[in-house]
Amino acid sequence: MGIPTVKREKQNYLIDTLHSLLFELSEEQKRDCLIIIFIAEVSLHGKVQNNLQKVIQSGVLEVISPPASYYPDLSNLKKTFGDSEDRVRWRTKQNLDYSFLMLYAQPKGTFYLQLEDDIIAKSDYMENIKSFAAQQSQDWIVLEFSQLGFIGKLFKSEDLPLIVEFFLMFYKDKPIDWLIDHLLWVKVCNPEKDATHCEKEKSKLRIRAKPSLFQHMGVHSSLAGKVQNLKDKDFGKNVLYKAHNNPPAKVDTSLRIYQQYTLEKIYKGQDCFWASAPVAGDYIRFTFLNPLKVEKYLFRSGNMEHPGDKLFNTTVEVLKELVDSGRAFENGLAEGSINQSIGRIQAIRLSVSSDSPVWAILSEVSMSIKAFLLLIIE
Repeated sequence: MGIPTVKREKQNYLIDTLHSLLFELSEEQKRDCLIIIFIAEVSLHGKVQNNLQKVIQSGVLEVISPPASYYPDLSNLKKTFGDSEDRVRWRTKQNLDYSFLMLYAQPKGTFYLQLEDDIIAKSDYMENIKSFAAQQSQDWIVLEFSQLGFIGKLFKSEDLPLIVEFFLMFYKDKPIDWLIDHLLWVKVCNPEKDATHCEKEKSKLRIRAKPSLFQHMGVHSSLAGKVQNLKDKDFGKNVLYKAHNNPPAKVDTSLRIYQQYTLEKIYKGQDCFWASAPVAGDYIRFTFLNPLKVEKYLFRSGNMEHPGDKLFNTTVEVLKELVDSGRAFENGLAEGSINQSIGRIQAIRLSVSSDSPVWAILSEVSMSIKAFLLLIIE
């Protein structure tokens, strides 16, 4: 997956984009993918690298920058399509950014997925992409998983050198999504036939998947002063919580709940839990109506639309006569097994140990109860 990013004047969306892409990937899925962040401004490289050090060390992420010598002189470009000089320079540099990123990524995998730094993804996006690609019986050049611009476009890695070669011939002339269309025209359109025939032939090489798997979330463009409220109508709504069949329990919290997003709803699998920023000493507690043998637990904070609203410096505590500290939240997730020698427990509590700068969402709560096999002999 390739993500170009540059400094934005108003707001940066990159971290939220990465949270969304990695949010529900299994360890096996993470081993099967690589996200390459292309820093289009050398001055940003160190800052991004430091912020993402843990993810980089996991092997899921690489951060790259081009040498300054890569870019030609971008002054005095010919103005076309009524665009301002700044916009022509912006889109020209963008074409060069995409080209560098694609060539770097080409030997890294079987497929290359082009993304942007201000998107969110459906939770099952990876399996859907693999499945859709496997279903194609004809040769194709691009599979589209979003109708917007250059978001969610999948290419076969073996095709990338040809595509980039075409981009570099015309990088000064048109935006990247227009160039892709022209490449398809060159491949299959017959000048002696009409536009309808041309579109039909191009549709065999550019295949659209529905519903869309990626949604554009950014408002402030990387082009200074440009505001873009683009939304993909085929994206639909994200499922913002995951339901489980939990044992009967009383739930309570010291957190200030936001609107209708109560703790009861996430415990019963009806909606997520959302509350204002926790402070040290806050808690979320699940008290069982009868003491139970709990084998495993899972608490997931944040969700696809608000991936940054996570629980930080929060510990899972198992309550019996004494408090037994369990696992702390790591990157918004706490998952663990309970030592069965503890016996039946009364409650599980999430304890916050420091003030948080963000609100908190619980999007998944799962309690697995010790199962007993009852053998009836007639």
